[in-house]
This record gives sequence, structure tokens and C-alpha cells, in this order.
Amino acid sequence: MLEVCPIAALPRGATRKFTLTRDGREREAFVLHHDGGFVAYLNRCCHIPMTMDWVENQFLSDDGRYILCATHGALYEPDSGACVAGPPLGQCLTRVPLAIRDGVLWADWPEGE
Repeated sequence: MLEVCPIAALPRGATRKFTLTRDGREREAFVLHHDGGFVAYLNRCCHIPMTMDWVENQFLSDDGRYILCATHGALYEPDSGACVAGPPLGQCLTRVPLAIRDGVLWADWPEGE
């Protein structure tokens, strides 16, 4: 598991990128503090596998309700990662498993990667 950050360092509505490494492979991911909890996904759009933040570490729509792919305009539900608008409609972002231990957020390699 990778130590991402102390939970106190990630205020509500904030996102933070991090990089997972396993067997020489790297996957960029991000965590979001949403509705009092934390969710994390690979930083990879379902439409075309490219990073979703046009501006560094900016993952949310202007109203803060959705995760936004800045390249394709796809909108994803923060809780489920499901695409609700845009080219990959009905597909889901790849969730990154999270754990909180002693006030610190930890991330694990996603299953199937």
C-alpha cells in the first residue's frame, strides 16, 4: 500500500494525485474528499485512456458535483465512478482501494490492473 496523505491535509471537495507502482508499472490516480468520505480512481478516462485533469490536479466540474474529463467532457459520479454524460456513457472509472489508518490515507493497487 502507498501512503497518500494525512486525511486532515485533504479538505472536503479537494483532490490529490498520486502514483501507484507495482512490478515496474506505474498508474497515476487521484483521491477525492467527497460527502464526508474518500474515493479514489485511476486518472484515466474510459473513453480514451488518457489523464483527465487538463489543469494539474483539477478533477471536478465547475459546480463540484461530478468528476470531469477535461479532454472529452465526460462526467462521472464521484461515489460510483459511473459515467453519466459523455462518450463513455455507462462505463466506470477504475476504483483504487483506500484505507485509513491512524489518520492517514493509504491506497492499494486496483484489482485487474
